[in-house]
Amino acid sequence: MLARFPWLRFAGIWLCVLSAGFSAAQFRTAMVASPILSFETGPTMVEGRVVTVDRLEEGARVLLEEVVADRLSAQHRPARVRVRLHRHEEWMPAPGDRVRMLAILRPPLEPAAPDAFDFRRHAFFQQIGAVGFALSRLERLSAVPPQGWNRVTISIERLRQRIAERVAERLNGPEGAVTTALLNGQPTAIPEQDIEALRKSGLQHLLSISGLHIGLVAGLVFFSVRALLALSPPLALRYPIKKWAAVAALLAASGYMLLVGAPVPTQRSVLMTGIMLLAVMVDRSPFSMRVVAVAATVILLIQPESLVGPSFQMSFAAVIALIAAYEVLRGRLSSGGDIGPVRKGLLYVAGLSVTSLVAGAATTPFALYHFQQMANYGILANLLAVPITSFWVMPFGVLALMLMPLGLEGPALDVMGLGVSGILWSAHWVADLPGAAIQIPAMPVHGLALVSLGGAWLVIWTRRWRLAGLAAILLGVATCWTTARPDLLVANSGKLVGVRAPDGELWVSSGRAARFEAELWRERDGLTGAPPAWSKSGTRDGWTGCDPSGCVSRVAGRIVAVAYAVDALAEDCAMADIVITSVPDAQCPAPLVIGPETLRQYGSHALFIGPEGIRVETGRAARRARPWN
Repeated sequence: MLARFPWLRFAGIWLCVLSAGFSAAQFRTAMVASPILSFETGPTMVEGRVVTVDRLEEGARVLLEEVVADRLSAQHRPARVRVRLHRHEEWMPAPGDRVRMLAILRPPLEPAAPDAFDFRRHAFFQQIGAVGFALSRLERLSAVPPQGWNRVTISIERLRQRIAERVAERLNGPEGAVTTALLNGQPTAIPEQDIEALRKSGLQHLLSISGLHIGLVAGLVFFSVRALLALSPPLALRYPIKKWAAVAALLAASGYMLLVGAPVPTQRSVLMTGIMLLAVMVDRSPFSMRVVAVAATVILLIQPESLVGPSFQMSFAAVIALIAAYEVLRGRLSSGGDIGPVRKGLLYVAGLSVTSLVAGAATTPFALYHFQQMANYGILANLLAVPITSFWVMPFGVLALMLMPLGLEGPALDVMGLGVSGILWSAHWVADLPGAAIQIPAMPVHGLALVSLGGAWLVIWTRRWRLAGLAAILLGVATCWTTARPDLLVANSGKLVGVRAPDGELWVSSGRAARFEAELWRERDGLTGAPPAWSKSGTRDGWTGCDPSGCVSRVAGRIVAVAYAVDALAEDCAMADIVITSVPDAQCPAPLVIGPETLRQYGSHALFIGPEGIRVETGRAARRARPWN
């Protein structure tokens, strides 16, 4: 109807797209909604059916559903609970088992600071309403055999666990943990020092089962099947063996996605690979930005909450930038005919360098927003590790998975483990170089918006005006340094207070309480390690004074009092502009009071103090009505 009115048609398309997006978000939220624990339970008997088992560096944890707990009524009972097992647990349950244990349950963590990662929101969309730890060993109970789709998912989870057990029989330590992550998608057992080395070297993407891994699996199966079929002249001459190979590659990629738990990067990669293989089957060109658009649309309709997560943003940023870059560079990196092995090797190195540079540049702004860290030698690390992954680790990984049903996977796992050792060596070597990674102050939300809009402008257009997107990206990144930092921070537990010193450094009220929040505040300031703590005798320059009842600081010309005891409240409330207290129901006439009730209602606090007044941001802010709060 609007075909003759281009602008009206354009507006109509936008309205339809926006309506579809918000409808998908609302529908998804209603589908996963379940109770969330609002208080910590004391030791209570918890019973449930095991959904997944995650091996950790020390011990393991289980995800339970069909939960029954002594101290929780049916209407307050979460759909799923994640519990860390007792450290002396003697046996590992299998998915589908029904178990019971004595445990302490807590609500999922809220943001440690406004705009920080909200684990409670993340848990909500996984229907995890409580987390905790076991105080006793597991007791196995009789369970009703699963039916329908539950039977399928439990079978897949048991297969994933069996893969982890087979790997553990041949490989130990970090090599075994990384090998398990590549084969079944569970990276939880990788030691923290190795995760940090992979992050600092820019190689953490190798643990995210995405385009590289799916492309290698599909490519290996495609070319292997096609080569085997080509050995038979009647088949090769009379039948479309290329299309048969594409079907086999699609089935292999889909099966691999199920084995690794189907995270967002894997879904995106399988969708794109599937569309490309489908194009091969119907004799169409598979290389187009539309392929990315279709993959993004499908994921956002099924899991719209993934839009705000680092996995979706970094995965799509990398692949979109690579397609756009190779559209520009098409022909410059091609061989141009029959060439010698030396030039082929140089072209491979050049292509890998360009790929690493483009993908790294595209994902860096999103890494700054989510992790406040930038890897400076990512190209060097990828030049070392990606060939090992492509030509060594993944081919033997596919071979190991194919041989597991026969019990013959041992030698393939041994060879794969040697390749993983090479990857870890590369990561540690690059991470130990001077200046391998730098910590950056946290990027605000409007900075992320500038980066995203600038990146979209840059890759959509093909003419010179596309370069205007670079200016928006640079402005977005610059907000890391131009945005004001909070003068005062209060953890949602009320156990930790952070105060900005005159020199700009953040000091905290305790060196032992709420260490996770303290380190996260430090990282969002662009620093590492634990922040300095107030001394009971006050600071060296006298801007803070403390006694056993509390502390008083002068911040940006305002007096801030932290009261630990009731007897300190009267004096603090009379003189302070801001009072932070752990005393419940405190009657305090100070202009601004932050107590247990306020923290329980609004979550963590960040205060910005200026000549015009005090601006308060909270962890919940306008999100108070969200279902995960």
